[in-house]
This record gives sequence, C-alpha cells and structure tokens, in this order.
Amino acid sequence: MGSATSGGRLLELIRTGAARTRRELLEHTGLSRSTVAVRVEQLLAAGFVREVATETGARGRPTARLAFNQRHGLVLGADLGARHARATVSDLAGAHLAERTVALRITDGPDACLGWLQESWQAMLRDVGSDVPPVVGAGVGVPGPVDVETGRPVRPPIMPGWHDYPIKERLEEALGVPAFVDNDANLMALGEYLAAPTSSTSLLFVKVATGIGAGVIVNGQLVRGRHGGSGDIGHVRIADDGDGPSCACGARGCLAASASGGAIARALAEEGLPVSTSREAVDLARAGDPRAVALVRRSGLQIGDVLAAAVSLLNPGALVVGGDVIRAQEHFMPALQERLHQRTQPLATQDLQVSTSVLGDGAGVAGAVAMVVEAVYSAASVDLALAGAA
Repeated sequence: MGSATSGGRLLELIRTGAARTRRELLEHTGLSRSTVAVRVEQLLAAGFVREVATETGARGRPTARLAFNQRHGLVLGADLGARHARATVSDLAGAHLAERTVALRITDGPDACLGWLQESWQAMLRDVGSDVPPVVGAGVGVPGPVDVETGRPVRPPIMPGWHDYPIKERLEEALGVPAFVDNDANLMALGEYLAAPTSSTSLLFVKVATGIGAGVIVNGQLVRGRHGGSGDIGHVRIADDGDGPSCACGARGCLAASASGGAIARALAEEGLPVSTSREAVDLARAGDPRAVALVRRSGLQIGDVLAAAVSLLNPGALVVGGDVIRAQEHFMPALQERLHQRTQPLATQDLQVSTSVLGDGAGVAGAVAMVVEAVYSAASVDLALAGAA
C-alpha cells in the first residue's frame, strides 16, 4: 500500500473525486505546497493525471482542476457465464471501444473458452486501430469460486475441468499485462455498486440464471471470504439431506437445484415444453405461460427465504437482483420481497433498497474493468511506476 502522502495516494484522491485541485490535495494530505507541486508534476509527466478546465478560486483567481487521465490505458474485460461469453476492450472509465458476445458453454473447458477470449481480444484490438493507449490489464469473471490471489477456480460446481486451472498465468503469458480473475457475481456486484451509487456503502447482489450466486460489498469493499467462497448461496440446502432434486455440486436439496433458471428450465422440459435454457424458461414466464409463471414465483419465494438470512446477517443498504430472472421480474420480484419481509425483523429491511440490475448483461464486464483499474492504479502500483520512471 502506498504511503498516505505518496504520489500514488494523491492519484487515488484525484481518481476517486476526493480532491480535484492542488489546494484540495493540500487540505487532504497536510503536505507542503512545494511537495504537492512536485508530486502532481510527476503524475502529469507520467500521464496519470491531466489538467482540465479551470475553476474560479476563492479569491477570484483561476484554479486548474486535476482529473484522472482515463485515456492512460485500455482494459480487456470478460464475463464467462455458464452458457455465454462476453469480451470487451474498454477505456479506464469503462466505456467500451469494442465488444463481442457468443453462445459458449463454460463446460467446454478452459482451452475452448480462454482460446475464444484471447482471439476475440486480439481481433478487437486490431479493429480499434493503433491510435489508442496501451493495454494495462485484463479482468475476467467466471461462474464459480475463485482464489483471487492465484486467479484459479476453486472446485467450481458447474465448471468441470476448471478446478485449479491457471487462468491468471495463462492470460498474463499470452497478453504481457497483469490479469485478474474473480467470481462473476462478485464482479456484477462491483459493477452495479459503481454504476448506481446510493448513500449506502453496503450492497448484496444476487444473480439468478443457470445457477445462483451472490456478491457482497461492505463498506465499499468486496467481501470474498477466506477461500473465495463468499456469496455461494446457490448451495445452501433448502431441503433435508436425501430430499429435493440433485445439484451439480453432488448434493441434493440445494437452492440452485430448485430455484435457479436452469432448474426452472428442467422442470418445464419434464412437462414436455420445448425449453432447454434459463433464458428460454424465463421468457416463457414473461409471455404468461401459467406453468412457467408458477415456477418463477416459487423461485422468488425460495430465494427470498435464503436472502432473509443474508439480509438479517449483513443488514445491507441495497439488494440488487440480476441474471436471466429479471426478464420476468413482474412475477419474481413481488414473491421475493413478500418472503423477505415475512422472514426478517423490520429493522433488517428498514430503508433497504430492493431493485433489479441497471446494467443487465453488462454488469459482469463492468465489474471486471473496475477490478483492473482498482488494481493497476492503486496507490502502491502507481508509486512503483513513478519510482521506475524517476
């Protein structure tokens, strides 16, 4: 971590909007005017910061405003889902210069999925041309627990062949830039938190699609847990051992085995309906099919049961639901909120903002880009870069 008065710390204040002028940097850090001037010049020279339109100071004098240079680099982002993949080339503000999506199963394995990802990034970089900043990092979300230090999945139930696979090492070797890997629900939580900020610094994000997962933000920080398993609510048992449908994790009675979009699709298929995916099942409910509507509503009740415990434990300020299920939110959300309020004390849900994702299918890549920016432009990383340039 950079020192409280380092150049990296000054950039952090500028990047987060805590300080926009040299005077505000003085007030935040207590540094001398000359020290702030030297460090700001270093940041300007390295391209981390730029001066923008001036503001009128307290004495009527023009004051140059400082801003994070969002054209300092490009970020490669990706969201690998159970049945889809999305890849982007973005600037540091998260605006996409290029984007590709494909129907790709995570069960196809690392070589197929990461091979497509690398080829897509390379093709998109060719498309955006040479008059762009360099790539500074890559971020990837996957639908399973991840050890974020190593960038390796940890026994992911719906990702056969991926356990302990060196995603981070493979991408860094291929790309020549730092790579970061995390659970997709974590990155969706981060993307939503940054895209639609509220007065609360805590958020619980729940993804309901082929599977079910959650991302937790407390005091503005992702909570990943000891081994990256935080938020894995899809494998909370809602039926006694030996009861309920079998789950991809090998157990029976898990929430995901009954309430996920994939589970709804299987139940409808067993009734003879031509449904094979989570999205098809949810779209059938949206179209008003009574069997699909009943299953989506049951899903909302079951997930609401589990979320009642999570909300009582965390007391978050916001609960956001994403994934395929929000395509039929008129059936799902009332059921979820009904059960949530039935199963909690009023204090747990007082002022709780319950909503659906504002980013939709783009939440994962938004979080992936943000993850890279936070790491590459952290105070410690910037201080190392400034020391190397000295």
